[in-house]
Amino acid sequence: MNALLVYAHPNHASLNYAFFRAVQEGIEQNPAISGVETIDLYAEEFDPALVFHEKKRRRDMHTDPHFKAYREKIKRADLLVFIYPIFWGRPPAMLLGFIDQNFSANFAYQHEGLLPEGLLKGKQAVCVSTMKGPGFYSRFYLGNAHKILMKRALFRFVGIRKVKIFEFGGMEKKNGKQKKYLNRVEAYFRHRVK
Repeated sequence: MNALLVYAHPNHASLNYAFFRAVQEGIEQNPAISGVETIDLYAEEFDPALVFHEKKRRRDMHTDPHFKAYREKIKRADLLVFIYPIFWGRPPAMLLGFIDQNFSANFAYQHEGLLPEGLLKGKQAVCVSTMKGPGFYSRFYLGNAHKILMKRALFRFVGIRKVKIFEFGGMEKKNGKQKKYLNRVEAYFRHRVK
């Protein structure tokens, strides 16, 4: 199994980076995972702005040479892992821009009639996300908007059915939960991913 880790946080001294390292450590101990590639969106200075005009059409995004290396990494991956903070109930613009530009028609899905057909079938996806507010806020006040966005609007649309979402709230308080959650994520990638 090959894994692709997509890290979307600007600070390598952050809790999100600690989660990124926990994912890496778990994967290193998992005999089912033979290859790992990483995309660090901020370190690579990825431009999340989606641009269309008469020379750059949306229907041609799947052949855009600027994103070829990213599409190849996504293609090779059996497991896609996204590590990011939640801002305003959703992933940061950096990650959403990456998704907009790389999970394009005729690469990640196609339309053959009324409903789309996902072209990334057979892959697994895991999201590891953190937020400042309490976890119940996302569930009760936002109606699980983040999970619906990732599970239904993105992964189901492109054919990915096996999805796990870790959503850790209240992460700015130093109360010992961070270590517990880091251990949980590391153990998940070491034992549960197959």
